[in-house]
Amino acid sequence: MNERLKHVLRLLFIFLIMNVLWYIGYLLMNHPILPSPGAVYDAMFHLGARDVALNVGYSLMRVLEGVLLALFIGLLIGLLMGRSPFWNRVLDPVVYLTYPVPKIALLPVVMLFFGLGETSKVLMIMLILLFQIIISVRDGVKAIPGSTYDVLSSIGATTAQKFWNVTLPGALSVILSTIRISLGTAISVLFFTEIYGTEHGMGYFIMDAWLRLDYPEMYAGILLFSLVGFALFLIVDLLDYKFMKWRR
Repeated sequence: MNERLKHVLRLLFIFLIMNVLWYIGYLLMNHPILPSPGAVYDAMFHLGARDVALNVGYSLMRVLEGVLLALFIGLLIGLLMGRSPFWNRVLDPVVYLTYPVPKIALLPVVMLFFGLGETSKVLMIMLILLFQIIISVRDGVKAIPGSTYDVLSSIGATTAQKFWNVTLPGALSVILSTIRISLGTAISVLFFTEIYGTEHGMGYFIMDAWLRLDYPEMYAGILLFSLVGFALFLIVDLLDYKFMKWRR
């Protein structure tokens, strides 16, 4: 039995255990706020395909836009700080002072400046992810031994060749790990941003069901939201499998 099949079987086993514990909790509580797994799955399968596609599509679009924007800016700054002592001295105090600021507390400020539309939602995701990407990438690049660059310098390699052959491959593991962490954070942030000023998205869908006291549909929305995150994690794992074969 190969490792991937074992991994799938482990996931299925854990999923089964979680459902058993959920059902036990349902029996012990015997209260509408915790419906049975069967009721939730039934509600999920009876959701309109158009509504599901619309809400999941909006959430995915916001997550991907925020993550890609944060990755683009964060990778540029992180690589610059990791390779240039000058820029690290200039930018490190800025990162050090702004990183501890609770970014979710800036949500009202962002909405005041950019309104309740898509821009504020994407910017909030970007702001929360940006600094952890910068720090992770910077530290990953700094961890590459200087002797590795010296070897390439001795054979006349250009700066671009050093980047493509040493810096990027050396930092790729950190970059993929950062993307994985960022996706989880982005989905959490998205829930808060979709509560306000929107009629589409999984955050709105879950809160709407909660306000209507439709608990099976609320939990169905949470499961769908979780499936979105799981699918994104699988994509990152596939990228890891393709580009990081040397680690296996």
